[in-house]
Amino acid sequence: MEHREAAINPKSEHSVPWFWPYAAAIELGDEGLRLFRDNLKFVAEAGEISAPSPPEWATDNRVVLDLDTMRLRDFSKTGASVPPVLVDPPYAGHSSTITDYAKGQSLVETLLGAGLDRVLVTDWKGATDAMRNFDIDKYLAEINVVVDDLGGAVHLIGLCQGGWMCAMFAARFPEKVRSLVLAGAPIDTDAGHGPIKELVHRLPLDIYQEMVDVGGGRMLGKTMLAGWKDMHPGEQFMGKYVDLFAHIEDKCYIERTERFERWYENPMDLPGVYYLQAVKLLFKENRLAKGTFVALGRKLALKDITVPTYLLAGQSDDITTEEQVFNAEKLIGTPSSAIIKKLAPGGHIGLFMGQRTLAEIWPEIGRWILAYSASPR
Repeated sequence: MEHREAAINPKSEHSVPWFWPYAAAIELGDEGLRLFRDNLKFVAEAGEISAPSPPEWATDNRVVLDLDTMRLRDFSKTGASVPPVLVDPPYAGHSSTITDYAKGQSLVETLLGAGLDRVLVTDWKGATDAMRNFDIDKYLAEINVVVDDLGGAVHLIGLCQGGWMCAMFAARFPEKVRSLVLAGAPIDTDAGHGPIKELVHRLPLDIYQEMVDVGGGRMLGKTMLAGWKDMHPGEQFMGKYVDLFAHIEDKCYIERTERFERWYENPMDLPGVYYLQAVKLLFKENRLAKGTFVALGRKLALKDITVPTYLLAGQSDDITTEEQVFNAEKLIGTPSSAIIKKLAPGGHIGLFMGQRTLAEIWPEIGRWILAYSASPR
């Protein structure tokens, strides 16, 4: 599994779900829900646990905009001339550095190497108390600010949650998007038979509301992290240390472990309003796919997306199943001749930073974007 290339753990993709980690750790019967409620406040009110130093960006960059929701990071080469490529990482509880994880294992580095010399990344901020009421519109509006600041038209790359955000933006402002890449992006959340789909429909909405309430209006990163670990306690609290001991003399293994822990053990809080909107409107009600989601005052129609589109899914991704990604082909207005669908080996995170995917697939995507950069909209 590609995930193992970047991290010593976990062995299963279930260990890194992006939206409902705690839900997967509980039984959905009455007793399970009672235990969940009993423990939720305890987890949220527990003191801060010592974490490793925060993850760092691997590639030189500069912050060119500092907005309420993000810092816009510019990785562009000197004298860059092609239209900008804007990468939207997942905003789902962990740092945006996943797009620039390490030298030799960086999506940013790969795109630059493919000839895209103007690459920028939305570096999402963890939610402070002042951000607890930020909604999806707030994030779309600030992406719009970024695009306007970059000249009014960009190539968009959306990863996981960033994918449905990019699809929303492309449907709301179709004239501002030159091409669209959706990687591991749940566009049709009713499609397929993944565990996330089952969980979100079985778990009552008031449970998610309770998680936000105990966070004072935010979905706390430490609550999500506790849930991630509880899904596979044997691996989290024993297995990874057994692996570490077995490789204690392997310097590269130790370094990879430390790098992953810096990313994994530093979770970010999310605004409660944003989080609950995503759960209810996108995953419970599937409004984006159904054409009933309202963004910035207008009902979104995915048929308004007519630009060249690249759909990338993971063969063993049970966070975002391939059907949830590939069903976008039926929903958008882009002609089938201008849509590419690719099924990559490995799981969810491997789509963004797996060494094999970065070596074999993302250079192809970079060249595909570059081809469309030469021609006007």
